[in-house]
Amino acid sequence: MSRVPEHPSRRLLLAGALAAVSAAITGCSAAGEAATSGGSKRLRIGYFAFPSGDLLVKNRKLLEKALPDHDITWIKFDSGAAVNQAFLGRSLDIAALGSSPFARGVSGSSPISYKVAWILDVAGENEALVARTSTGIRDVAGLKGKTVATPFASTSHYSLLAALDAVGLKTSDVKLVDLQPQAILAAWQRGDIDAAYVWLPTLDELRRTGTQLTSSKEIGASKPTLDLAVVSDDLIARDARAIDAWRTAQAQALRLLRSDPDGSVAAVATELGISAADARAQLRQGVFLTPEQVASADWLGTDGHPGKLLTYVTDTARFLADQKQIDTAPAADVVRKAFYLKGLPDVLK
Repeated sequence: MSRVPEHPSRRLLLAGALAAVSAAITGCSAAGEAATSGGSKRLRIGYFAFPSGDLLVKNRKLLEKALPDHDITWIKFDSGAAVNQAFLGRSLDIAALGSSPFARGVSGSSPISYKVAWILDVAGENEALVARTSTGIRDVAGLKGKTVATPFASTSHYSLLAALDAVGLKTSDVKLVDLQPQAILAAWQRGDIDAAYVWLPTLDELRRTGTQLTSSKEIGASKPTLDLAVVSDDLIARDARAIDAWRTAQAQALRLLRSDPDGSVAAVATELGISAADARAQLRQGVFLTPEQVASADWLGTDGHPGKLLTYVTDTARFLADQKQIDTAPAADVVRKAFYLKGLPDVLK
């Protein structure tokens, strides 16, 4: 386990992510070669084992039904940093991605060739900072000098930095370690770490023997984080119809979360391999917008009129630059160009 470097570059962060998910990336690369030979009818979709409408789209095969002429592959990822690396390797067409990793991805002199096209959810109690109860830590300030784990370059990492900053702690005041969710759980059980900022379902495991210090819902009052969905520039150019179908499927899933809660719980439970009770409890911790809210000025917006997400992403990048997590923050117009909003109102019909 290593301490966070004082001036981590985007390249170093992504290189670390590559090492952590080499197996997944290798599989994606193979799929990428197939996509090149198979033409525009292949879709490679990156997703997280995280309760959201995305899992409903996958479980109910909503996209496969809408695009029967497409060969659709779903590839599981553990963190946004790994997703960014896969896009750099041209191994994905569509993927879930946290707002903080997205802000990193569009920063620097060579931004990743993708655009945000949808909002999956807004982080709430489904991401949180928890300390092992045996440490006696009761608040964020109590983390000084302690070992805290989080997946680097993730929304949890961003929220952890915001939580520390809010109580006057610098990253050098704690020992930050970069661990993926399952590795966090193992380190927690061994007693190697004092606290962790992570998301469901690992989060619920930590809560069994931990004390929650803050959550992304609390931090989101000033520094919100979201789970977005991004599409590659290549897909936009070669198969925009697939993006329309995919957003329509995502809109359907958001509606199902409200109109068919029991069916949604069953789908999430199946995808995550957990009980219906646990799936229901985890879904309650997320903040899911309606499709109409997604396309509103308060969130994603519409073509020519990006919503407040533009400000959220721009502010996130500036905060990361202030924290020396990225070299420089992109200007608002650069972020604006990383929005794909064409045809968005059509999914609301």
